[in-house]
Amino acid sequence: MLADLNRELAGFVELHRDGPILEIRMVKPAVNAICRRFSRSLEQAALHLQNEPDLRVGLLTSGCEKAFSAGLDFRQSTAQDGREREPGAKEGGFGGITTLWSLKKPLIAVIGAPAIGGGLELALACDIILMADEAHLRLPELERGLIPDGGGLQRLPRRIPHHVATAMIWTGEPMSAADALRWGLAYRTAPRDRLDAMASEVARQVARGAPLAQQALKEALRAVDGLPDRQAMALRGLPGADLTVFERMLKSDDMIEGQRAFLERRAPRWTGH
Repeated sequence: MLADLNRELAGFVELHRDGPILEIRMVKPAVNAICRRFSRSLEQAALHLQNEPDLRVGLLTSGCEKAFSAGLDFRQSTAQDGREREPGAKEGGFGGITTLWSLKKPLIAVIGAPAIGGGLELALACDIILMADEAHLRLPELERGLIPDGGGLQRLPRRIPHHVATAMIWTGEPMSAADALRWGLAYRTAPRDRLDAMASEVARQVARGAPLAQQALKEALRAVDGLPDRQAMALRGLPGADLTVFERMLKSDDMIEGQRAFLERRAPRWTGH
């Protein structure tokens, strides 16, 4: 199945599996510029991560040396020959994952080269950001006659201090990996030649968690985002919230197994039920 999907996504995304970890490698020459077909391919890859029961965590990486992603493909967005009508993402929006609410498994952005414009917005749609020391982040949309409405203006001011985030947008100046770490946007940084090993280590640590609890966490984090403390603490009775996995977790065998394993001083045996 993975081989068939790789053939379908060829030229845009490559999938590589290592046990419970799925690497989603962006490979569109030369800088992973985001077009409609690229967005659809990335959405399909993320949905494969979500729908395969044995997969637990995804790594979003780049096979392009020049960039993690340089953002919007302006050649396609300004084309008048019909290419802009190619099928795009069905639910994931720009880049295929920026509004992919059905993705409830953790996704880690592994940034080894500049993440620019929409490339940073892809990273902001992930749950953890890892960076090479040499990489940087940038939102230059105002210089292109645009605003970063694919998640940059919505998410970045919630991840780091508001005026630091908006200054990035106003000025278009890059943020180094060191500053991303200092502001808490990046979880860890490493030299480029150690980035993949660090990403694998973090992914394996994440994959040890209970499958339902992992997805329930992502579901709950989205539900309480921006809410006052009093409302957020009423998680189990939150009106209008999509907390189906959270409710399943509360009644799951894995919840009992996790506590029993702790008391018996052994590794838990998760079933996902």
